[in-house]
Amino acid sequence: MADFVLQITEWYRLNARALPWRETKNAYFIWLSEIILQQTRVDQGMKYYFSFVTNFPTVEQLALADEEQVLKLWQGLGYYSRARNLHKTAQQVTEQFNGVFPASYEDLLSLKGVGPYTAAAIASFAFDLPHAVVDGNVYRILSRYFGIDLPIDSTEGKKAFQELASELIPANDPALFNQSVMEFGALQCTPTNPSCETCVLLQSCASGKNERWKERPVKSKKTAVRDRFFHYFHIEHEGKIAVTKRVDKDVWQHLYEFPMIETLSAELLESDLAQFPVQNMDFATVSSSKHILSHQRIYATFHRLTITKPSDLEHFEANDIGSFHELPIHRLMHRYVEKYMN
Repeated sequence: MADFVLQITEWYRLNARALPWRETKNAYFIWLSEIILQQTRVDQGMKYYFSFVTNFPTVEQLALADEEQVLKLWQGLGYYSRARNLHKTAQQVTEQFNGVFPASYEDLLSLKGVGPYTAAAIASFAFDLPHAVVDGNVYRILSRYFGIDLPIDSTEGKKAFQELASELIPANDPALFNQSVMEFGALQCTPTNPSCETCVLLQSCASGKNERWKERPVKSKKTAVRDRFFHYFHIEHEGKIAVTKRVDKDVWQHLYEFPMIETLSAELLESDLAQFPVQNMDFATVSSSKHILSHQRIYATFHRLTITKPSDLEHFEANDIGSFHELPIHRLMHRYVEKYMN
């Protein structure tokens, strides 16, 4: 085990990317980076990190921001519950901890949207506490190197990997070890096509020489994915545009979009149109696309609706077209706006 720690930390010293959140002990900045980089590539998340740091240099300033401003800055990152939790956590730190991020693992866990992984990352990176991070990269490396076939989505597996990581992490420099394992998974021991031939761990790895890496990590559950069919109506009239805000506990909560009908199939039936507030409407289909989320496949069709009576807009929230572009919208809407409204 000592060889594993030594080799992987030496590899990190030689190969680590220069990233801004690695050059600070500011717990607020580290927390921002961890939330932004959940399910997001570093190259994509970098501009969002700088945007948040620039607009909200302190956690108190983020806490005071309007939620729509936070969602607008987050636009394009997806998984918008992260943005809403980000805002709530900033308010929690400001109100309960006087604007100072707590320095204990237990207090970090009490924050909204902060789980064991994020709490361990902040605790080690900001406060040099020996808490091991266990994310997808860590599961992958430990399962492959040590030849562990316990499912990572099982209670037994999660416990075993956490215990192993905690056993490996050195007390004298926990941040270095955590960063090393995460970076090794991001750059060297990747999910597909890992660079085994140039790997410093190859000789002692239980999976590299016999290509068992393809079988690890093991998962026992398959995520159920459901299909949904959304029909959007782009309605403009005399400089106004119809929008609605998603308020239900569903995808894209609190984001704006065009008026929409969800149907049971891709086909738009007369019975579906009966629920729409504008009747006898003249519309033309503009585009169709598929948007894949973690548990859903959304098939979206955009229609351009022509209205003749200004009163038809009264059924919706009508915005000036200029102010519409300032509203936070989800990625599906953003793609349509970029292509058909710019």
